[in-house]
Amino acid sequence: QVQLVESGGGLVQAGGSLRLSCAASGLTFSKYIMRWFRQAPGKEREFVAQIHWSGGSTYYADSVKGRFTMSRDNAKNTGSLQMTSLKDEDTAVYYCHVADYWGQETQVTVSS
Repeated sequence: QVQLVESGGGLVQAGGSLRLSCAASGLTFSKYIMRWFRQAPGKEREFVAQIHWSGGSTYYADSVKGRFTMSRDNAKNTGSLQMTSLKDEDTAVYYCHVADYWGQETQVTVSS
């Protein structure tokens, strides 16, 4: 049974930082690209970032480029999203995605 367990969300002031983590089990994590998505209230789910299975390349949505950084540790079957300079518009539910599976979500709330 595949599980993606997220952690690290919470409430932070604008300009602050948070680090989200996603722990995978039940699949060969190192074979897959890992992605983060988010969904703000009243909006559609949107792509945030992705990292190649090797960790060698990353890609970011323009809205987070330069502020968010993805990383992964294949030995620990985990991936992370380091978020800095957070803005109000980063408030959303965040999901990790690996293969065809979604994490259970974690809430990020940025207060101004």
